[in-house]
Amino acid sequence: MMQRGRIQIKIKIKITMFVLLGLFLCSSNVDASIHEYRMEAFIPKANAFFFHGGSEGLYASKLHEPTTASASASASSSGTKPSFKGKSIISFDSVTFLRPKESAKSQQEMQQNTGLVEAIILEVKDRERIGGASLKSDAICCNKQLADQGSCKLGEVIIQNNPDNSGWPKRIKTFFQGTNEEAKMDFETVEMNSTGMYYLYFMFCDPQLKGTLIKGRTVWKNPNGYLPGKMAPLMTFYGFMSLAYLVLGLAWFLRFVQFWKDIIHLHYHVTLVIALGMCEMAVWYFEYSNFNSTGTRPMGITLWAVTFSSVKKTLSRLLLLVVSMGFGVVRPTLGGLTSKVVLLGLIYFVATEALELVEHLGNINDFSGKAKLFLVLPVAFLDACFILWIFSSLSKTLEKLQMRRNLAKLELYRKFTNALAVSVLLSIAWIGFELYFNATNPLSEFWQIAWIIPAFWNMLAYALLVVICVLWAPSRNPTRYAYMEGMGEDSDDEGIALTGNGGDMAIKLERQAIGDDLEEDKRE
Repeated sequence: MMQRGRIQIKIKIKITMFVLLGLFLCSSNVDASIHEYRMEAFIPKANAFFFHGGSEGLYASKLHEPTTASASASASSSGTKPSFKGKSIISFDSVTFLRPKESAKSQQEMQQNTGLVEAIILEVKDRERIGGASLKSDAICCNKQLADQGSCKLGEVIIQNNPDNSGWPKRIKTFFQGTNEEAKMDFETVEMNSTGMYYLYFMFCDPQLKGTLIKGRTVWKNPNGYLPGKMAPLMTFYGFMSLAYLVLGLAWFLRFVQFWKDIIHLHYHVTLVIALGMCEMAVWYFEYSNFNSTGTRPMGITLWAVTFSSVKKTLSRLLLLVVSMGFGVVRPTLGGLTSKVVLLGLIYFVATEALELVEHLGNINDFSGKAKLFLVLPVAFLDACFILWIFSSLSKTLEKLQMRRNLAKLELYRKFTNALAVSVLLSIAWIGFELYFNATNPLSEFWQIAWIIPAFWNMLAYALLVVICVLWAPSRNPTRYAYMEGMGEDSDDEGIALTGNGGDMAIKLERQAIGDDLEEDKRE
């Protein structure tokens, strides 16, 4: 029977060992409301040149008062931020195009409109209306043949207007004048009257403008603030999680104070993880709230949030690891493993901190795939190391408890193993959902529910922490899980009384097993 139980535990651990990786990979790509352009180049495609100015989910305006370009320009020139309360807008702020000197010199000084750059705003569902797809042409810019047919205007991007939404996709023209090398866009504010994922492209069709650069910025705003649409629900979520950690911390603190004489080292580790989780969620909520109200992200606040997140992730993994090793339950110390555990934790913190800093403090637009892969791979590898170590340690701990018939501690660790197994099943299902979601949503059409992906991993991590708090809660009877050196580490309140010579022999065997464990810890 014991052998069968040991085999079942091994099978369960091996099945879950390689799939729990998704539990630790929780990364969220963050956009921002202000998109900066720093002398960026246009990319050729078909017979056009384009630059992606940004994309965000925007909710429909709650107020529909007219917003004029002159009002925006007046507010900007006076140094005040124009009021767009209740409105969803994209505002062009000091966007300037710089064409090559050769292109400028080839024009006549007195000639007007010597080069055209178009800013095109479209909802993702209207993407097929840009270019000649509806005209059975691969061209993006109108050519002579299509112009002769009256389908478009020569030298401009082909746009088929949406009959259900007059004036969309939106086109804003900016012309170079004479031999000027610069062309500056007029201050323009475009209001969104329908909810959707909006894309902004800057495009030109004239080959003579090849080499043109763009600088300036655009400001994107939702009706309730500057948070991008897919980030806005996370602010509420972080507020909710702050309260959840507060409730958990209060319950744990009361239990901690009530049984403070029976506290073991593991309880201090759990307390630290709860406190860090509370601080992490609170700082992220404050950071999002400040960003939503001001449209800017102070580096100091974001840096604190990122650091709290990295420290908490690291300590959470270390907590799972030391619990699986039986620290304070099967073994009094980690022995020679302490330095290895600390080293893995430090390396993981550095790798996670680097990834989080680049995601949250880097350029607003997503950094390149190669750069992201370079930073994600070390974190993924270290997560895999944690998982392998956690489950191999858990397997050894369960085997020791089974061999010594320590029923109370064995039941405790079986519950912990079952909790991990449930989390693995949920992780498998959620990883499958993420893969499906990303495969079917390349253009972020389902941006309104994208926030649930990072939220799930935070909720699952919180749930595992709650399980540990329940199983290893301070109590009047710490011997049910605590290491008791004087009584023999495997004394069991629910065990069979050992009497006579057989009992003495069993005690000697248990003490010998304890000595073997200590020697094994030293060797490790």
